[in-house]
Amino acid sequence: MPSRLFKIREKINIRIFNSKDFVEKLFHVLSFFVMVLVIGVAVYYYGFPKTPHTLYLTERTMVFSLIFFSIRYIVFIFYDFHPLEFIKLNKLEGGTILFFIFYILFPSFFNKLIFKDLFNDLINNHSLILLQLYFIAIIGIELGKSGAKFAAMNVKPATLLVLSFLILIGSGTGLLMLPEMTIGHHFSFINSLFTATSASCVTGLIVVDTATFFTFKGKLVIMMLIQLGGINIISFATFFATFSRSSGSIKYQSMMKEFLSTDKLSDSKSVLRSIVEFSLLMETIGTVLLYFSWGNVHFHSWKVQLFNSAFHAVSAFNNAGFSTFTNNLATQGIRNLYGLQVIIIFLIFFGGFGFMAMQDAFSLKRIRERIKTPWRRLNTGTKITLYMSLALITAGALVFYFLERGSLTGESWYQAVITSVFQSVTTRTAGFNTVNIGHLATPVLIFFIFLMFVGAGPGSTGGGIKVTTFAVIVKSAIATIKGEKTVVFFKRSLPFSTVDKAYSIALFSISMIFISTFFLSITEPGVSLLKLLFEEFSAFGTVGLSMGITSSLTAAGKAIIILSMFVGRIGTLTLAMALSTRVISSNYHYAETSVMVG
Repeated sequence: MPSRLFKIREKINIRIFNSKDFVEKLFHVLSFFVMVLVIGVAVYYYGFPKTPHTLYLTERTMVFSLIFFSIRYIVFIFYDFHPLEFIKLNKLEGGTILFFIFYILFPSFFNKLIFKDLFNDLINNHSLILLQLYFIAIIGIELGKSGAKFAAMNVKPATLLVLSFLILIGSGTGLLMLPEMTIGHHFSFINSLFTATSASCVTGLIVVDTATFFTFKGKLVIMMLIQLGGINIISFATFFATFSRSSGSIKYQSMMKEFLSTDKLSDSKSVLRSIVEFSLLMETIGTVLLYFSWGNVHFHSWKVQLFNSAFHAVSAFNNAGFSTFTNNLATQGIRNLYGLQVIIIFLIFFGGFGFMAMQDAFSLKRIRERIKTPWRRLNTGTKITLYMSLALITAGALVFYFLERGSLTGESWYQAVITSVFQSVTTRTAGFNTVNIGHLATPVLIFFIFLMFVGAGPGSTGGGIKVTTFAVIVKSAIATIKGEKTVVFFKRSLPFSTVDKAYSIALFSISMIFISTFFLSITEPGVSLLKLLFEEFSAFGTVGLSMGITSSLTAAGKAIIILSMFVGRIGTLTLAMALSTRVISSNYHYAETSVMVG
């Protein structure tokens, strides 16, 4: 019997062979247009006031897309030379389509047995929201299938990084300008671009009050921009690509390895999945803890409280600093919630620690390995990140505690310690505040500028030149003064290429900040130099703290800050990737000479 079926299938394969390429290409082209159509309808549905006509149009379009992708899936099975293997490799897509087909055929069964009117408070039409969830799932699957095509583009990961942020910022700018995103306000292009850039680059600088200016939809868009900008849209694309059979090519794996700076080719996909999974896990834990930490803060409903918890968890873990309260966490009634501050401190710390260092220090696999083989220690990079982070947090907390005693009046010793640690942690990358930054003493502001410049750990959601870069520069300077030939950390010598890269990143960053501040002094002539410096360091370090001048900047000043946020988020990373590219050098070198320096 199996041999007979095999012969029948072989005859079918011969019959369809000539039309196979044409049919597959046709459906790929049609899929693109169908997805563009559905995205357009979804944007119109969420971005403009609803009418019975738009509701009907949205539902019909979603149903049409479901029918189309179902037909495409069946046709691809028929045209595949090994249909059973195709079903196994595309089981996620097949399962998703099958689920929603059954939902449309038996809606009453699903509503009563599974959902139990879960979405009644969100939308009356269950089928509409379920169809939209279906479309999100299909988008993810299609993104995974196209993820492997990145390698075929023959572009560097650094270029893909820049393009991904440009696409994310452009999309966010357009979405935030839609009428349904703001509460009766006209959102200008420059302010929308500023907000989208600040969210995508996880900075937190704002030109409008997030709490009162944006609707729930607008805040949701900002939260999505923070999430995608924090762990980067490429991570999402490659995460979905792990489900694609074409993602296993050596070239694609090599590109992922270079992007992630992993040691082994086989590590790339597992690390990417770990990044996404760990981020979502930490944000979920943070949301639950924050939900029960609001004290006497009154929310209209449990759903509003849940959304605010999720928003702050995502904003904190991704080191963004956006808040749904007018005065950030310095708002009356929230300023003294010390338990909430501790939760946010830990979210900021873990988000700014760096994914590779986090995996090395806290993953169950590495912990088990260290238990079985005690001689295995943390990687050198992880040790530097951990010790430098703790040292900078301690230094910042001590500076704030002793120089801002006046702002800590009325607090007990442990409350004063939490407030001081909170300002130190958030100043390095996050941008939350429980005190008025504009009223701080000048020495504190100068030290905060230093913390913003150094920033977080490498490969994290935070900004700055990174703690490892700063540590390498300091250690290199000390070695030079002592006349030592090598830079040593924990009995390990660093290659000179790493030292050169650290100096290049620092020089690039300082130059960018100096040039931007120079032009800001021209566009904002009435603002003091300290405020401009603080704003620029905050923008380039993707921190988000401000002395209160952001909303009053001119259009030219906002454009400078936008560029600083963008370059600060991707500039040093891009430079590091560019410098990590192997260069084929010749065996000869020019004659040496000496130049007086210092």
